[in-house]
Amino acid sequence: MLSRFLPNKYVKSIFDIQPESLKEKGIKGIITDLDNTLVAWDVEHATPEVIEWFNLMKEHDIKITIISNNNVDRVKVFSEPLDTPFIYSARKPLKRAFKKVQKNMGLKKEEIVVIGDQVLTDVLGGNSAGLYTILVVPIVQTDGKITRINRKIERIILKKLRNQGKISWEE
Repeated sequence: MLSRFLPNKYVKSIFDIQPESLKEKGIKGIITDLDNTLVAWDVEHATPEVIEWFNLMKEHDIKITIISNNNVDRVKVFSEPLDTPFIYSARKPLKRAFKKVQKNMGLKKEEIVVIGDQVLTDVLGGNSAGLYTILVVPIVQTDGKITRINRKIERIILKKLRNQGKISWEE
């Protein structure tokens, strides 16, 4: 049961994810979370580094879609300048949004990676949809009210996984 919360990979940030390594794995699409994955939850627009990362992926023909549980205004303001498709109020970890993006991308499950900072939403949702998942360290340590609750549950799950020897990275 706990294995559903286990990401396939763990990295410090999105910038540790390079298109060459994705293409070696046959990855052609990225489904990414927004808040605390791409930018801090209270930052409205993409940073120059994030813009550069998006452009790098696009140069390598890797499609990107942002899915967020946040509202339309938040996600649209961030995504539209990047010319990137998005889904707001995604209700992660439910797999519906992940399946919709897969269909829109026209890719197979094994050609898509999910990137996010939360085990309870991004990793669980991506794993439930049968996708490869990458957990990133949250950009900032502050969160909204719901996410703070999720983080407490997440720490318990990660501790159990660590005690079972299923994860080796440090928090």
